Amino acid sequence: SLDLWRLLYALLKQIHGGKWTESDAIDNQIRFVKSALWYHGYGRPELYRLPSDGSAGSRELLLAFSWLLHRLALLEQLLARNRVKTGDETSVCTCEDDLPNSQKGTTEIAPEYGLEDRVDVRYLQWLSGRLRFQWRSLHAQHQEQCKLLHKIHLFTSGCHMDQILGHFSVTETDLIRQPENYKQLFQLLESETMQLEAFLEWKQLEAVYWQWMETVLDDMAEEGNMYESQDVHVEKSGLPKATSCCPWADSLTGQIDRLSRDLMTLRDQLHELVTHRKAAWCEKMKTREEELRKEWFSATARKTQESVELKLLDLAYLCAQKKKIMHGSCRLVFRSKHPASKTGFGRSVSKEPVSAVSATEVIRELQMRGASLERELKQLQEECRQRLDEIAEGLDGVICISP
Repeated sequence: SLDLWRLLYALLKQIHGGKWTESDAIDNQIRFVKSALWYHGYGRPELYRLPSDGSAGSRELLLAFSWLLHRLALLEQLLARNRVKTGDETSVCTCEDDLPNSQKGTTEIAPEYGLEDRVDVRYLQWLSGRLRFQWRSLHAQHQEQCKLLHKIHLFTSGCHMDQILGHFSVTETDLIRQPENYKQLFQLLESETMQLEAFLEWKQLEAVYWQWMETVLDDMAEEGNMYESQDVHVEKSGLPKATSCCPWADSLTGQIDRLSRDLMTLRDQLHELVTHRKAAWCEKMKTREEELRKEWFSATARKTQESVELKLLDLAYLCAQKKKIMHGSCRLVFRSKHPASKTGFGRSVSKEPVSAVSATEVIRELQMRGASLERELKQLQEECRQRLDEIAEGLDGVICISP
C-alpha cells in the first residue's frame, strides 16, 4: 500500500504541475492524494477512510489508480506534459468549462481534510485582491514574453529549412548560440522515445489489465454483500433467550417487552398525528400556492422571457462553437504582412499548415465567449439583488442601503 500511495502521489503531482521528492512525509503524500482525488471527483468513501500512515488500503488504491487511468487519461496527460518541446507553443481553448457529471452530487461526502472553522469575509476579500494582483502581474509577464518571441521570430525569419515555419524557435536559437546543449536535447529525446515505446507496450496489454480489474471488482462486491448479510443476521438475532442460570432474566425480559409494546403504541399515535398534520399542511400550502401563483405569475413570465432572450443571443455562439472547437497546444508561427523574405534566402513563409489557427480567430471567439459570460453575470447579479431585497423586506427594524 505504501508503494501505491507513493505512485499516486508522484503521478498526481506531475499532473498538477508540482515538484515532488521522495523525502516528503508519507502523511503529507496521503493527504495530497486524497485531496487530488476529491478534486477530480472520485467519490468512493472507503478511500478517504484509510489511515494516514499508509498501512492499509492496497486494493482501494488500485481501484483509484484504475479510475484515474480510465477517467482522466492519466498516461496520455503524462506523455503530453513530459513531451520535449522544440518549438514555441501556446495553449488555445474555446471549449465550455462545464462541471463533469462525475463531480455533480459528490458534495454530500465531506473530505477528511477540510476547513473546519468559519473563515472571515475580510480575509476572503484580501485573498481575492491578492489573486487579482497576481493575475495582472502574470498577464504583464505574458505580454513581455510575447514581445520577446516576436523579436526572435522576426529576426530569424527566412533562416529555417522548413518553409512553413520560416523562423527559429527559442530552443533552436539557443542551440545555435550554445551548440554544446545538443547532447542534453538528444538525451531528452531518447528518454521521450523510451516513454513512447513503453506506452505502446501498455496499449497492447491494456485489455489484460482491465480483465483483471473486473475480477477485483467482483471480489469487492462479493465481500460487500457478505458484510451486509452478516449485519442483517446480527440485527435479526435480537436479544438472547433467558437461561435457567439467570433467574433475573425473566423479569428483565418482561420489562423490555412491556417497554417495546408501549413504544409501538406511541409510534402508532405519532404516525396518526403526523399524517393529520401533514394533510392539514398540504391543504394550507395548496391555498398559499394559488395565491403566490396569481401574484408572481407576471414576474415569473418576465424572468422566463429574459432567460429565453439570453439563450437566443448565445445560440449563434454555441452553434459556431460546436462546429469548430479549438483546444490544445499550438505552435506559434510568425506571419509577416509581406510574406516574401528579405534576408536573401528568397523563401516565402506564407504557406499555411493544414491545421492552422489564426490569432484573430481565437481573439474573436474569446470576445464572444466573454460577452456571453458578462450577460450571464449581469443576470445572476440581478437575481441576487432581488433575492436580497426580498430578505431585507422581512427584517424588522433594519434599513438596507444599496451601494
